Amino acid sequence: MPLDSYVTLGRSGLRVSPFTLGTMTFGEDHGWGSSPEESKDILAAYLDRGGNSIDTANIYTNGHSEKIIGDYFAGQPMRRDRVVIGTKFFGNLYEDDPNGGGPSRKAIVQQLENSLRRLRTDYVDIYWLHNFDPSTPLEETLRALDDLVSDGKVRYVGFSDVPAWATAEAATIARFRGWAPIIALQLEYSLLERTSEGELIPMAQAMGMGVMPWGPLKSGFLSGKYSSATNGPVDTTRTQLVGAPSEADYAVIDALNAVAGEVGVSPAAVALAWVQGRPGITSTLIGARRMDQFEANLRALDVTLTEVQRGVLDDVSTPTLNFPADNNRTLAPMIQFAGTTVDGRPSMSSPLLQASSSRY
Repeated sequence: MPLDSYVTLGRSGLRVSPFTLGTMTFGEDHGWGSSPEESKDILAAYLDRGGNSIDTANIYTNGHSEKIIGDYFAGQPMRRDRVVIGTKFFGNLYEDDPNGGGPSRKAIVQQLENSLRRLRTDYVDIYWLHNFDPSTPLEETLRALDDLVSDGKVRYVGFSDVPAWATAEAATIARFRGWAPIIALQLEYSLLERTSEGELIPMAQAMGMGVMPWGPLKSGFLSGKYSSATNGPVDTTRTQLVGAPSEADYAVIDALNAVAGEVGVSPAAVALAWVQGRPGITSTLIGARRMDQFEANLRALDVTLTEVQRGVLDDVSTPTLNFPADNNRTLAPMIQFAGTTVDGRPSMSSPLLQASSSRY
């Protein structure tokens, strides 16, 4: 599956690559990212392979990520309209300005103008709410975003890391008012983080939203650097930022490494292929600090996992979702006749139905 196997994002006509290039590592402002030169090389390699979806945010490397992207396309202006650039708002870059971040009308307009200036473009294709603020009315945020769509400065609206109930409420309000719809969600999702299967992903599927997972390698835990047999620190700079895998994590990591050995590819490629093949997933965010990491991640496009291999990974990473998700999983065999699916799979035949049919 090449990068130009474009898919529509949610209930929209917007077409994006199966892997979206995440640019949180563009810039060395936080002490661990890519230089501007290497960032542009990664961006060029992604585009040359047919990729068309780029994701950033106003707070990534204090705005430097946006500037690197803007400088790249300023040098190749003919490419700008052929790509999908998404950026996010919420984070405040001005600690002495109480309206410098957040989802209020004033903050949204200010943040967009600053992002457009750094990106050196007249519009962004997707403008993502980066977090949830319970103190700002959803109507204010949604109306401001709709005005920006009407003004031509924003093409589509997405939500990132917002609770399912708030996203569903916002989507309902937008539909009722005839405002710009929420076409997609960004959420953390990987073999080590599957709790979004409880409410967020089912909600997105029911309401016609695409899902764009971030963190599919769980801060490098699923990259192949780790195993329960490895002794000593691994990438100490990164470990200081994200910690180390837990004992429970290593059960998943070891199973992933074993499957990767069977397939003959890196654990990172298998982890990415697993995420992209899950129900409801549209385009997975991939990022890299170095070109070799980027190339290794792209190899996931050519990975095909067998049902047995997927089953092994599914079973070892099955999350505890609590009510109602785990309760529904338990009850699903009893209501198979209604076409019930659990975790994207048809449920088993009902033991109650089997018992009753045997009596008559």
